[in-house]
Amino acid sequence: MNYQKKYPHVFSPYKLGNRMIKNRIIAAPSSLICVPPGGLFTPEHIAFFELKAEGGASIVTFGESVVDESGKTKNKSLMLDNPDVLPHLAQFSKAIKRHGAIPNIELYHGGFYGGILTSNGDRKANQPAYGPSAEVRSNGEVIEEMPEEMILKIIESFARAAAFVKRAGFEMIMVHGAHGWLFNQFLSPVHNHRTDRWGGSFESRARLYVMTLEAIRKAVGPGFPIEIRMNGSECFDLIGKPGLTLEDGIHLAKILEDKCDLLNISAGIHENTTMYGKMIPSMFWEHGCNVEYAEAVKKEVKNVAISTVGAITDPDMMEEIIASGKADFIEIGRSLLADPFLPHKAELGLDKRETNTCLRCNNCLAQTVVDELSECAVNPIIMHEKDDMLRRGLPTAPKRVLIAGGGPAGMKVAIAAADRGHEVILCEKTGELGGAIKFAKYCDFKHDLYDFQEHLKYMISKAKIEVRLNTPVTPELVASYLPDVLFVAVGALPIIPGIPGIDGANVKLAENIYGNEDSVGKNVVVLGGGLVGCETAAHLNRLGRSVTVVEMRDDVAVDANDLHKAALFLEMSKGVKVVTNTSGVSISKEGLLCKDKNGKVLYPADTVICAVGYASTNPDTEKLRGAAPKVHVIGDCDRPGKVKEALYTGYFLALDL
Repeated sequence: MNYQKKYPHVFSPYKLGNRMIKNRIIAAPSSLICVPPGGLFTPEHIAFFELKAEGGASIVTFGESVVDESGKTKNKSLMLDNPDVLPHLAQFSKAIKRHGAIPNIELYHGGFYGGILTSNGDRKANQPAYGPSAEVRSNGEVIEEMPEEMILKIIESFARAAAFVKRAGFEMIMVHGAHGWLFNQFLSPVHNHRTDRWGGSFESRARLYVMTLEAIRKAVGPGFPIEIRMNGSECFDLIGKPGLTLEDGIHLAKILEDKCDLLNISAGIHENTTMYGKMIPSMFWEHGCNVEYAEAVKKEVKNVAISTVGAITDPDMMEEIIASGKADFIEIGRSLLADPFLPHKAELGLDKRETNTCLRCNNCLAQTVVDELSECAVNPIIMHEKDDMLRRGLPTAPKRVLIAGGGPAGMKVAIAAADRGHEVILCEKTGELGGAIKFAKYCDFKHDLYDFQEHLKYMISKAKIEVRLNTPVTPELVASYLPDVLFVAVGALPIIPGIPGIDGANVKLAENIYGNEDSVGKNVVVLGGGLVGCETAAHLNRLGRSVTVVEMRDDVAVDANDLHKAALFLEMSKGVKVVTNTSGVSISKEGLLCKDKNGKVLYPADTVICAVGYASTNPDTEKLRGAAPKVHVIGDCDRPGKVKEALYTGYFLALDL
């Protein structure tokens, strides 16, 4: 009798070309900006991807590998026209294959982006930008029409790169034909005004796709799986502007279905910045928001497999998508950073609380702009895979560990310390674990954060951790327990500005309104336009309140990463009024009296919400600093910040025990 899997459709095999794929979960293409000059992998780069293969993904895809220098859009990229990368590619493919997964690689050309600003913001010297047609962009950048000999050379470059990566042991190829890069530019009537065989009709504008796929097929031979990433829609219709539609996506799919083995149906382009949060779905979009495009394409094409992508994190949703025939494969990106072992855990039918949850905060993408490293807000291992593997294998003598505070920092350090074999007691002064993230239960666009909290609580329940609720940690308690190590994670305190009326009955702290929204009036003014204030405003606006955010600086949400900030601004544009360069003066029953450059102005409000920030100064912290032989202060009581900072410090300190 066969073992009955909880998700039989997700974990059924599928034949692509001459390769049998073990399940329907693909690690979506991702790339690393920190690749050294020349595109040479290091063991750390390989470990970043290998963990996804070890975690159970059937196909692991390295993204945005440049086939020709003219298409390079990043300062540092994997260059497939550099023969020196061959042994590095071979090491990569072997690392993926030894876990039973298929190594895949995304072949890529940026089109006119290869000649203008790089993703790191550096202007390229003396390199013309070539696109389908000559144009001058709104910022003054000049695009030249790509001559036919250059088009043919690029097609040859794709074919040569395909043969090259096959030689290196890759068993599948993806062509990036979406999101506003080269192929998408040629297909778009906005950019392609040519009158030769590369422009005009839809079929002519799609000629570059067809000829490139034909050249690749000739280079790799029959049976070698070829995937193409394409747009189901550019999503301009959602903001009332012209662009390629779902009907165009279906048309393209019909043209390409006999030229490849898998159509990866994505959505959106870089130029449509308003919809960037749908291309890489932010927390304000529903999970699986782009499945509709894959489903529509699959109804119209019969000779090719279809994959879908877009914040699909729940195995139940994956099973429904595959079982109902909406798609044949699920491509997952950010969720495999949050938990590379998501496929493995789903295949075993483990409780979903075992799986670490992606917050869709886009820290992983935004961080690359800061320091070229991709970090996950809820998984400290990412970009430390090799180091983590080595440190976990080191022997340790069991220690007595006491943790003060049951928020995310305290819970994470407790789990990590228990995993290392230490004796752990976790004390929380309230009756519930969760700390500063307990609010997420009551905010619909923060439900992923709530799931992450439940994951931490569940993992604590499974570990050998003694949890003591309603137990403040005092120096006397520490003395009675005699721990070797004390972790202080008691959180930060909200800053209360010293303005008249701040203690009025109509004033509430932002952290206290969640779960108590009925106590908030119809007209609301939020004092403080940081991330907490703006997200609170967005939450209340969704509940039908009239909300104004007042911020003393010249911008709001300055503590958010750029991608989340853009998504948050889009959400706030649906009704939240934002006032900057304005300070609160006093609060009365009528509302918040403020001062701006023109003088004083009253913003009427039934409720004023205080969200001006947090301070690490906490009397409980100071009492405990010398209470044990070794004391670590972590999380917000050390420095107020985001979940990521709290988790990382605690996790790595626990590995040091």
